[in-house]
Amino acid sequence: MSRFHFLHPYWLLALPPLLALAVWLARRRGRDGAWPQLLDAELLSLLRLSEGGAGHSPWLLIGLVWMLAVLALAGPTWQRQITPAYRAPAAWVVALELSPSMDATDLPPSRVARARYAIEDLLSQAHDARVGLIAFAGDAYTVAPLTSDVATVRNLAQPLAPSLMPESGDRLAPALKDAARLLGASPGKDRQVIVLTDGFTDPARALITARDLHRQGIAVNIVGVGTRSGAPEPDANGGFVRNANGQVVLSRLDAGLLQRVATAGGGRYVPLSALPKLIADLHHAGSREMSAGVAAPHARLASWLNDGVWLLPPLLLLAALLARRGWL
Repeated sequence: MSRFHFLHPYWLLALPPLLALAVWLARRRGRDGAWPQLLDAELLSLLRLSEGGAGHSPWLLIGLVWMLAVLALAGPTWQRQITPAYRAPAAWVVALELSPSMDATDLPPSRVARARYAIEDLLSQAHDARVGLIAFAGDAYTVAPLTSDVATVRNLAQPLAPSLMPESGDRLAPALKDAARLLGASPGKDRQVIVLTDGFTDPARALITARDLHRQGIAVNIVGVGTRSGAPEPDANGGFVRNANGQVVLSRLDAGLLQRVATAGGGRYVPLSALPKLIADLHHAGSREMSAGVAAPHARLASWLNDGVWLLPPLLLLAALLARRGWL
């Protein structure tokens, strides 16, 4: 009984006025007031709740019914109920860079083609996660909002290429801001951004934006697409980009910069070859608060069981007796 309490104790405040009303009505038993002057005696006798004799008043029983109803509404409890916990699905936003350098061929057939293959792998392992897709170059564009329909996201990702972007460039910060906007409406705590890029030209803004996302509980993970040795960057005319001296510009992967931005965003940096490991880590991201980083096999919640239902059978029985004609 040390665990006995009421789930909704404020209902008990209704007991004193209800019982006081029952006592007052019982004291007025047999007083017909001015009704005998207005109604026939036979009709008045049928309208009375009691015959006026001792021991025939219904108000004591009505007071008992009211008391049981109030106690049931107050929710008496003394035991807990263990129920499975619901966890909101994970939310992933994939940001794909589509700057001209993504057409480089150091990762055959091209960086952008390998990035699309990586998106295929991500979507295949998304399971119950909701996935969104953003393409960015000089600016960011939402290709698909958060959805559990990964087949649609897969179809939208297949034709993405640098030639589709309205302006060239290589700015990550706008893509991170768009990802934060998409994830801001997600109810879950497991919110991830996965950026596939070979580098960007706004590292200062990207670092600041990644920190902002981390403070909002959103992790920024970066997948490096490219090699350290690099490859010539194609231009729009079918040749290669050249510097002021006429030399071919090589687009190299700056892993150190990508690592710093990922660290600022509370996520991880991995090269494209290590993407399967990152995907496995994403599946455990929702259980990072567990000890040793091991996801609990079954989440459970303990809640107090409302035992007021046990008062309903006697309450219904007494109410039935009150409704029985001629019983009182």
